Amino acid sequence: MSDDKQIVSRLKGFLLRREVIITAVIVALLTFLLITRGVPMILTIFIDFAIFAIVTLSLNLEVGYTGISQFGRVLAVMAGAFGAGAIPGRVMAAIMGLPWGASYAEATVNFKLVPQLTAVLEKSWFLSIVFLIFCLLVAALCGAGIGWLTSRPAIRLKEAYLGISLLAFGDLLMWIGHNWEPLVGATTSVYIPDPFRFVPGNRFQVVVITVFVIAFLIYFFINKLTHSPFGRTLKMVRDNEISAAAAGKDVVKIRTRSLMIGSAIAAIGGALYVIYTGAATAIGFTRLTWTFWPWAFMMLGGIGSNLGVLLGVFLLTILRSMITIFRFQVFGFLIQWGIDPTWLEFTLMGAVIIVVVLFLPHGLVPEKVEPVLPADRVQKVITNMSSRGRFLT
Repeated sequence: MSDDKQIVSRLKGFLLRREVIITAVIVALLTFLLITRGVPMILTIFIDFAIFAIVTLSLNLEVGYTGISQFGRVLAVMAGAFGAGAIPGRVMAAIMGLPWGASYAEATVNFKLVPQLTAVLEKSWFLSIVFLIFCLLVAALCGAGIGWLTSRPAIRLKEAYLGISLLAFGDLLMWIGHNWEPLVGATTSVYIPDPFRFVPGNRFQVVVITVFVIAFLIYFFINKLTHSPFGRTLKMVRDNEISAAAAGKDVVKIRTRSLMIGSAIAAIGGALYVIYTGAATAIGFTRLTWTFWPWAFMMLGGIGSNLGVLLGVFLLTILRSMITIFRFQVFGFLIQWGIDPTWLEFTLMGAVIIVVVLFLPHGLVPEKVEPVLPADRVQKVITNMSSRGRFLT
């Protein structure tokens, strides 16, 4: 009888855990949207979730685990998008003997050139996969390079000063891309050869599955990284830089590595986004979409909690989609009062963030304090030390 009560107690405790409740809510909302809007809407939510999960997990690595005031997440995302838009297509064009220099990004040339490159990829799934991997590698290298550059002011600046500097760097790169045509077409766009065209009729589904799988691989990588000795060192730097330096840790090097890894991951998210949309447009990378929203996702899920970030991104992505779909049906009566429901997405999402800050300051799934050693091993060490008279009584 006691065993049955223990099982029921454990089951009850499991079902009442925050992450389980949130997962149940997500499943219920997805089921509702599947019934009312069909599979295409679910796939759209999945790919939005996957891309923003990659970007937000990278942000959480820098903010939640290292304590860096990262208000320039758009910078690394743009670096990856610009790298994927400017380099792989040029390399392929050069190999094929087509224009690949500054003229590659001109609208009249790029519009005719990219379909030729896509036609070659369409004939070979192997070449398409190689091209996709090359795009992601180029993006990661560009992101890591940007992370290293932004780590230079991060050595001297702290908190608000660092945050404003990173914010300014993001705008700087966006305006460079918007005005310098050889990079990504300036005020127009640079089109990207499509590595998913080899799947006729099912491109969207294949893109969703691919990006979804990459997002979860990155989640497992970051989760493994943050539970490693390096992850514990990041937390040490976050909690007390002076103590970390006194313990012999090179704080500058640690912050630099964190920025480089986080920026490389965010750049992969930016590359996947432009490959999915088929074009890189500099003016499309705004602070609202690629800095503010990832911060909102992270705050909702839980700063310093990888699982919380994942659930926060999923839940907020679904809520944003539902507001966009049903805002005129539910709030259409506001028009007679002079209120346009078009802007309710930002109003309601802002209200959600305020509620989270006031009532859930640590997010839906707060960061868990994890001992370096399991509790049973700690107790065993204490018992052994006590038996040897190492502790004063």
